[in-house]
Amino acid sequence: MVKELIIDSTPSGVTIALIEDKQLVELHKEHVNNNYAVGDIYLGRIKKIMPGLNAAFVDVGYDKDAFLHYFDLGPQVQSLIKLTKIKRNGTVNGSLLDNFKLENDIDKAGKISDVVSKNLIIPVQIAKEPISTKGPRLSSDLSIAGRHIVLVPFSNTISISKKIKSNTERNRLKKIIESIKPKNFGVIIRTVSEGKGVAELQKDLKDCVSKWESFMKKLPDAEPSKRVWGEMDRTSTLIRDILNTDFANVYVNDALLFEDIKSYVHEISPEMEKIVKLYKHKEPIFDHFGIEKQIKNGFGKTVNLAGGAYLVVEHTEALHVIDVNSGNRTASKENQEENALQVNKEAAKEIARQLRLRDMGGIVVIDFIDMHKPTNRKLLFDHLKELMLLDRAKHTILPPSKFGLVQITRQRVRPEMNIVTVEKCPTCDGTGEIKASIVLMDDIESNLSYILREQNEKKVTLCVHPYIEAYIKKGLFSLQWKWFAKFGKWIKVKPVSSYHLTEFHFISSKDEEIKL
Repeated sequence: MVKELIIDSTPSGVTIALIEDKQLVELHKEHVNNNYAVGDIYLGRIKKIMPGLNAAFVDVGYDKDAFLHYFDLGPQVQSLIKLTKIKRNGTVNGSLLDNFKLENDIDKAGKISDVVSKNLIIPVQIAKEPISTKGPRLSSDLSIAGRHIVLVPFSNTISISKKIKSNTERNRLKKIIESIKPKNFGVIIRTVSEGKGVAELQKDLKDCVSKWESFMKKLPDAEPSKRVWGEMDRTSTLIRDILNTDFANVYVNDALLFEDIKSYVHEISPEMEKIVKLYKHKEPIFDHFGIEKQIKNGFGKTVNLAGGAYLVVEHTEALHVIDVNSGNRTASKENQEENALQVNKEAAKEIARQLRLRDMGGIVVIDFIDMHKPTNRKLLFDHLKELMLLDRAKHTILPPSKFGLVQITRQRVRPEMNIVTVEKCPTCDGTGEIKASIVLMDDIESNLSYILREQNEKKVTLCVHPYIEAYIKKGLFSLQWKWFAKFGKWIKVKPVSSYHLTEFHFISSKDEEIKL
């Protein structure tokens, strides 16, 4: 599988498209001054304790208070609270935890009122960005993510990704990390660490430790409800998490961003620096690579499949519903079951892509075409699970129910990617009504009179739909000749096939549109 990243930088932000075998599978947008991104650490102030929810509402400067549940406090939250008080009182120097005495873990079945109190100052990390009417969701179980490892303060546990299957490799990685990790820091070894040497792991660990030290230095003077430490921008985070040898190209259309990305890739994976390329063509980068068209095709309510079948995607506050329709796919009664299986497998592939592309989270219910044979339902379920292995978000897939519905729960940490694929009608301007076509020629002639006689334009080109152009030019004594006789100037008429029937525009001799 050949992967590419196409990065479109504009004044309003950066849009990143992940391409797999020329097909768009993920789209990420990062706006300028994007606060409350996943991984950012804020100095929160407890505003309200909610015993019924076993949670607290925390002020992190957002319009709505953020949500912190007891289960998201982390077992070592007492140590975090203690360290925060010590640092803000200025009674200890240093950023590491070598001489710090850890507190006991909190009770897993405890109450939040026993741990935190109103107006308590506590560092919190964004676990979910603000979605819909909800504020951010927080965690006080802090972690600093690197490319190969994740650093977890107030812990001495070493965890290894379940995707690393080899026991020999797991033991090797664990021994390496045990020999280099600082005291009172836990480490989660990521999948990408497989096969990496001591030098690479140690460098990544040092980078994570330096980020922790940066956070600790800012903590004493940080203002409550303000951000203390920020994750890298979305572009660098994405490259850190997914860059591997499958990538053929990373195209960027901004010179400064290109240098930043090239420098970052050189730092984390020097041998792949050459795949970062600066896009220099005049055509917009997403148009050049055919991404804009894929976006318009992929985000509508109806998604067409290659074989004639189609999906209908509906969104509600609580869940997403996807209906699979066979469309014009027909088969004889004898082959109906086989036809349903083929359509369902084709739909499953597109659904797995749609979940990643739109970043749909929460509960997803899929209504596949009914199949009567249990073996076929099992085949579809296994096929969908295999396709979903490419999805980096945590997810759970339930087998088809007796009604033929498949339910998926998928981790949601950011608002769903939503792109409007319909445009306001340029003819009626969204009103549903247009001006009477019988007066079209009168309108054009009236505007021509104003432009030529009042504005004294020397040369005018009239742009219209090809049908209207043909009407203006038809016959020996065409409208074009009549206008020449009336205004004393030849009006050039240019057909534009993209115009709607009653649309027209005037272009000056300087090749600029004349605004009326």
